[in-house]
Amino acid sequence: MSEKRDPDLTVITCAVTGVLANRKQCPGIPYTPAEIGEECRRAYEAGAAVAHIHARQDDGTPTMDPKVFGRIKEEVEKRCPILLNFSTGTITDDVSEQVTTIKEHRPHIAALNMGTMNYAKYSENRKAFVFDMVFPNTYTKIIKLLTAMNEAGVKPELECFDIGHTAGIWPLVDMGLLKKPLQFSFIVNVLGGAPPTVETLQLQAKLVPPGSEWEVIGISKCGWRMIATALVLGGNIRAGLEDNLYLPNGEMAKSNADLVEVCARMVRDTGRKIATVEQAKQILGLDLIKPGAVAAAAPVATA
Repeated sequence: MSEKRDPDLTVITCAVTGVLANRKQCPGIPYTPAEIGEECRRAYEAGAAVAHIHARQDDGTPTMDPKVFGRIKEEVEKRCPILLNFSTGTITDDVSEQVTTIKEHRPHIAALNMGTMNYAKYSENRKAFVFDMVFPNTYTKIIKLLTAMNEAGVKPELECFDIGHTAGIWPLVDMGLLKKPLQFSFIVNVLGGAPPTVETLQLQAKLVPPGSEWEVIGISKCGWRMIATALVLGGNIRAGLEDNLYLPNGEMAKSNADLVEVCARMVRDTGRKIATVEQAKQILGLDLIKPGAVAAAAPVATA
């Protein structure tokens, strides 16, 4: 983060496509690399400086194939200069494909999940769980991904679903694997994680080291209230069809641009300013990163 950081500047990230929602739920969700590229362009033109990206096969099936991520990068770069943030999330311990993607395609940023949690969705109408799983993110797994990011010069975005994830970064800082300034994403309203309240964001923001940047990721319709909260508290914001399919008035978004346009208006209405891509690079400390700048960690001790 630049020492001259203007506190009014707000980085808008757009999460253009996730892994769970499909076109039966929302026709605007992109699947192919070209469709993802088009959605990134629309989001950029609406005000987003960063695109958070999951990869899919052409039929919408989630994939971690490095070749698909490579094609997505090409399609996005043809269309706009938006900063690329690639997902590395997986419920398996094998992160070999993610490591290959990081090293071969070197996105500006890579999302790094910071702790294990229950990850579920409950239907009040059905009185049953839609899905119910454990999302495992051990320190061993985190270190593998973080080491690859450091070697490739890719900025880790620390995805924290609860306060323990945020407070638990200190061993990685102590090992020299995480270097300030740090970048956090606080995800709220995932069952098993932190609730979507003002107090949650206030506490999370207090836990980060001085000079850190943070954004909120509010899942489903609470996302708009959480975006408003983050803007008041001085954070950055994220929206997109991965997080929420609906506009504040309840109408389904036709594209990611619809959601980003609302974010841009909210930024302006709270007296803040939309960060450009170049400003986002400085705010997030991307201009300070050099490949291989952080040494590989020592082996994790076992009892």
